[in-house]
Amino acid sequence: MTENLLSDTWSDLDQADLRLLLKARIGQPGQYDGDSNVLYIPLARDKCKVALTYKGTKIIAIRPGMAFDRSEWERICAEIEMSLLDGPRKVGRGISFNTFRVEGWWRGERSGVQILPPPDGAPRARFEIADHPFILEFPIAVASDDLWEITNHRRRREHQRLTQLLNLLLVGNSKFLPARSRHFWAQVQPLGEPEIKWVQEYYFAQFGDVVADELSSPVGDKLREIESQKYYREIGHDGSGLRVPDDLDDLICRYQSLPSTLRAKFDRATYWMRIASRQWEDSMSASFASLVSAAEALTDKGSKHILYCDTCKKEYPHDAPGPTENFQNFFERYAPDPGLKQRRNEMYRMRSMILHGSELMQLDQDRAFGWDPPWWNERELHSELWSLIRIAARNWLKGINDPQI
Repeated sequence: MTENLLSDTWSDLDQADLRLLLKARIGQPGQYDGDSNVLYIPLARDKCKVALTYKGTKIIAIRPGMAFDRSEWERICAEIEMSLLDGPRKVGRGISFNTFRVEGWWRGERSGVQILPPPDGAPRARFEIADHPFILEFPIAVASDDLWEITNHRRRREHQRLTQLLNLLLVGNSKFLPARSRHFWAQVQPLGEPEIKWVQEYYFAQFGDVVADELSSPVGDKLREIESQKYYREIGHDGSGLRVPDDLDDLICRYQSLPSTLRAKFDRATYWMRIASRQWEDSMSASFASLVSAAEALTDKGSKHILYCDTCKKEYPHDAPGPTENFQNFFERYAPDPGLKQRRNEMYRMRSMILHGSELMQLDQDRAFGWDPPWWNERELHSELWSLIRIAARNWLKGINDPQI
């Protein structure tokens, strides 16, 4: 078999970082030549320098092509080891939003994450409950100066991951502008004579460099820290703006220290929570299903295993718990409350009916009238699931290094 150039020491290298480096050093666009799982770069056949073999979404082999240059590849390997796997650390910066106004600053001394208010002159909402901008700063590893595309990709990726994490850890909803922005009709003059325009979802403010050498100086007063149990139970929209739980730095550090496989698992959960927030405006049914997916992302997936019977001296295949039982077990471990078992059954039953196409929630059928039981019970179920998944996901994050939880 042809030599596999993919090093075992690159197991922690992000697939996107590797692909962007090969794009910069070997070229693009790449070409197929019969096998849809093999990409030849920069082109196929006699112009191919290396061939990438994919299995699913992962590169499992890099093989030399007809135009392979051994010395060029050795330089690429050295660059991966010195720059991508062990590059210098700087501070990435981006604009996020929260439904609470951000008037002060907060800094995690251990995590290196900082929240800052928007700069002077930045567009701000006149209403208390809105998408209020703030600057999020965080540590990132940077590549060499001529590989800005990799550094910026890492910045954007970490900004999105941490914003999704804050959507779980802070009250209200935290979000970032999506790459695929929407266009829609909007009333741009909410007071007085209506002014209707076709607009694009977008935000911009002059907030400085997107990558800096160090954290920015604090601006304004430090955000008030609240004891975590009180924070999630008592904080609401009272005009006081954003406050943070007193264990925020610890929880961010726990997230940062997760092994790559568990971090990807947790990122899937926070992704579905973010999507659930975004879908609420369009579909309560889709939002509900996404919340269940957030929980399912953190469950221990069942698989078939073998049981040995001492009596009959035979082996029998045995199925591990199914998705419904996994869903129940997840909440029983990370948000235990025996009184909620029936409600959790109702949650998963509703999810199954939605995703199998047999039901829609009442609000999506324009059947939400006052406090009528059919719609109001579903609204309560959605609210309970949202609260449950936030509790369970936080406890999952704590429980990874604290098994008694």
